[in-house]
Amino acid sequence: MTESEHGDGREDDGRRYPSTIGGAFYLLVLVTVGVAMVLVVLEEWRTGIRLMGGALVFAALVRLLLRNRDAGMLAVRHKVLDAAILSLLGGSLVFLAGSIPNQPGGF
Repeated sequence: MTESEHGDGREDDGRRYPSTIGGAFYLLVLVTVGVAMVLVVLEEWRTGIRLMGGALVFAALVRLLLRNRDAGMLAVRHKVLDAAILSLLGGSLVFLAGSIPNQPGGF
């Protein structure tokens, strides 16, 4: 495509995705959550929920360590707010998975 076909003066440079290291970590977290969901469906719900919570806590740590321009899809709001929300959700999932007692006759 030429500049005139874009209409905004930029050229098509064959951009690769994800374009930031944060985007790669985002995909890693997304795949991990997908694996966790499969574990939940296979009746290993505690392990699945713990894995999901751990992935969110990992995402919070990555969000804190990366610069805003490198965070990719992990950057939604302010760095501290993003990390706090991810940590709270991830920590809550890990806590709840460990605190719910086993039910007799259940899985």
